[in-house]
Amino acid sequence: MRFRTLGLRTDGTPGPTVSTLCLGTLPFGTRIDEQRAIELLDRFVERGGTFIDTADCYSFWLDGANGDESELVIGRWLAARGNRDEVVLASKVGARPTGPGEWPGTAEGLSAAAVRAGVEGSLKRLGTDRLDVLYAHMEDRRPPLAETVAAFGGLVADGTVDVVGVSNQVTWRIDRARALARERGVAGYSCVQQQYTYLRPRPGATFGSCEHATPELLDYVRSEPGVTLLAYTSLLAGAYTDPAKPVPSGFDHSGTAGQLAALRDVAAETGATANQVVLAWLLGGDLPVLPVVGASTLAQLDEALDAVTLDLTPAQRAHLDRA
Repeated sequence: MRFRTLGLRTDGTPGPTVSTLCLGTLPFGTRIDEQRAIELLDRFVERGGTFIDTADCYSFWLDGANGDESELVIGRWLAARGNRDEVVLASKVGARPTGPGEWPGTAEGLSAAAVRAGVEGSLKRLGTDRLDVLYAHMEDRRPPLAETVAAFGGLVADGTVDVVGVSNQVTWRIDRARALARERGVAGYSCVQQQYTYLRPRPGATFGSCEHATPELLDYVRSEPGVTLLAYTSLLAGAYTDPAKPVPSGFDHSGTAGQLAALRDVAAETGATANQVVLAWLLGGDLPVLPVVGASTLAQLDEALDAVTLDLTPAQRAHLDRA
């Protein structure tokens, strides 16, 4: 396993040290039953993984689920293994539905009261007194941005959270929130988690409540040494390697075939899978990106973990980038 730090704290010190692969747990307790989820968590830490990502709403949209499931499974695993101090635990608030009605209109949002209540619920389900990383999960323009910034900063000030991050928000809002945090002397966002992968989105493609990393965001993070970029859905749910899974429509356009051909070329040269080449491309670029990777089997998890030490040559990276 390899490791890196997450952004910078307000005092200028590096954020927590994490494994360069983060385990995403969105389906734990729902599409992935608890026994298999625990097997995946055990394998992840056995192989040196330390960074685990969840949210206070995973996966409320499935029949019979309410959003507690992922955090509850992780909480029971932490209690059984007694390893809370050995993992870096990230969760998110802002997207959990608060009652009947059409989501995202019913989402808890990012008011000060909602943020505090969301964190208290997460801590209870996870069986811990602190979170290492807390994200603002999705855009909420109802409260003043200064209120949201102060709420997140207050959680860092009182020791409930170590560092704070943001997900699924546009670059100008991220920058404004960070500026407000600096003005008020509170912790600002040091992690940004967006959808991002090797394939480029189709021009004009939208992804619902999910925000794809834009060239503007990539440029912003390059210029801000205190910010770490994390990528979710980086393997497109298996579409890179499973012929039965088509490339999602948002990534299917005239340039896609050329990118996939380059990916096959580099996979053949390295003896790696296309998934592993994608992860290596994210991890080893001029802007290193930390992938949040999901897996439903131990074999899938091992495949991803094996990619951590795959180093692409400059020529291989250039071939991928040209495509």
